[in-house]
Amino acid sequence: MSVVQVAVPPDGGPMRTGTPVTARAPIPQLEDCVLSIADHFTETFHAEHREVRDLLLALIDAFKGGDSARIRKLVETLSAAIGPHFRYEEEAMYPGLLPIFGGDHVDKLLSDHDDTIRSIRELAELAEVAMLNDLEEVGEDQAARGIELVRAILPHVSDCDGLSIMVETLPEDDVVHILATRDVARETDADLLTWARTMRARRV
Repeated sequence: MSVVQVAVPPDGGPMRTGTPVTARAPIPQLEDCVLSIADHFTETFHAEHREVRDLLLALIDAFKGGDSARIRKLVETLSAAIGPHFRYEEEAMYPGLLPIFGGDHVDKLLSDHDDTIRSIRELAELAEVAMLNDLEEVGEDQAARGIELVRAILPHVSDCDGLSIMVETLPEDDVVHILATRDVARETDADLLTWARTMRARRV
């Protein structure tokens, strides 16, 4: 334990200018500087959800502005970000959480993924129609539908982010397996719609 030493006037009065103060700041211990596997997972998981959150909020703004080129780019970026994330969740994280939550809640998580895949597919179709018709702006009805689809995805992002506190309770080997599966998913780098169409066991 580090010690902080402060010189105090003998009469207990206010400190006078020039009164010496000496202090030794705490020195971080090595073990405090090294993240556990669970902490590393949690930081990684939060960062991925923040990225998806920011893309979704930017997509709402793009629909409000009717900017078809920006909408198309954001949908592509969103699909690329979600694809590997959903893959390692379904292949490693959800099975690891099954003993904690039971089958009903895991089925709900998978159903949320189904809904997100449908929403991203429709968002991609909206962007594609605008491009094929050489439209610089999407119509009001299409923009309203796009915003509705994005808002339907947002609750899953915040709900899913909370799963990290359950992953922290898993054995370290299970967390290592989740992170290793994440590495494989990121190396494959299939966007959401490609993964859902060609690799995912559960079809939508």
